[in-house]
Amino acid sequence: MKGIAGYVSRRLASAALTLLLLSLVTFAMVKVIPGDEAHVAAGVTATPQQVAAMRSYLGLDRPWPAQYLTFLWHALHGDLGTSVSSHTSIAAGIGQVLPETIQLAGVGLVIMVAIAVPAAIASALRRRRASDAVVRAGVVVAAGLPTFWLALIAQLLLATDLRLFPISGEFSPHTSVPTVTGMSLVDALLADSPSLFWNGLCHLILPATVLALPFTAQLYRALRTEIIKVLDSEYIDAARAKGLGPARLMLRHVLPNAGGPAITVLGATVAMMIGSAVLVESVFGLNGIGAYLTQAVANSDRFAVIGGVLVIGAIIVAISFCVDLVQLIRDPRLRVLAAVS
Repeated sequence: MKGIAGYVSRRLASAALTLLLLSLVTFAMVKVIPGDEAHVAAGVTATPQQVAAMRSYLGLDRPWPAQYLTFLWHALHGDLGTSVSSHTSIAAGIGQVLPETIQLAGVGLVIMVAIAVPAAIASALRRRRASDAVVRAGVVVAAGLPTFWLALIAQLLLATDLRLFPISGEFSPHTSVPTVTGMSLVDALLADSPSLFWNGLCHLILPATVLALPFTAQLYRALRTEIIKVLDSEYIDAARAKGLGPARLMLRHVLPNAGGPAITVLGATVAMMIGSAVLVESVFGLNGIGAYLTQAVANSDRFAVIGGVLVIGAIIVAISFCVDLVQLIRDPRLRVLAAVS
């Protein structure tokens, strides 16, 4: 147990160091970009005296190391600063839009699993056949599609021409749901409105599919490779000899033993989905953290950019840590390695 506790402690320390370096790099990159936060905060009609007063108020007249340490101290206490464009709390602003991005990534994850897992199973069972080659070629093409281009094409063909899905937004015009969690589908369920839930789901399927499709290839390839390895193992031959049916063999023996790399890919994919949501939310008019960052960049709101990047980074680090814990729980070999390390 001491070895496992030590492993968890090292992972926590690594996560903290990663976030510290991310905050430092982001702060430095934002500072070297030409522009003046004080001028943005004071307004375009502000006099030089007003801009100077705003610079002093925001602490921008101090050296960069002092500014960074102040920002880091406040961030550790949950205060990401005040937006210079809206003059509101950055943490509160991100808290309002983040649930929608998490919902988008969650639906995208479900779609990705629904596509990749059956495709990987079918492809592994029919390896070296024509159907396997076709699926693998399709996966390679899907993995290479630019998200922004795919979103525009999906809007044009499936929303505008065929009218299979709404073109943008969270709900139909003049339709809303009381905000409780910030996730439109969950709020619709809490409001006991199946029609609103279906309306929101129809609006979310297309952007979630566009977000998930390029990442589906990664899960497919990882799962297909592991399934083939497990199918070629001796204990699977023994299970077949005992008369175990194909469906039961796949569900009880193959998938559980092939799932290790797939879990790692899933964790990394969810993290990348949240980072890639910027493009999808911009195209489909969704009010998530991607739209928040886009607006912050357009308004030269550097404090909001730093806060948004840090929140995304914290989510990615947290997901990575959780994936490591899941792998540690499910795989006894990793627990042995953790105990002796």
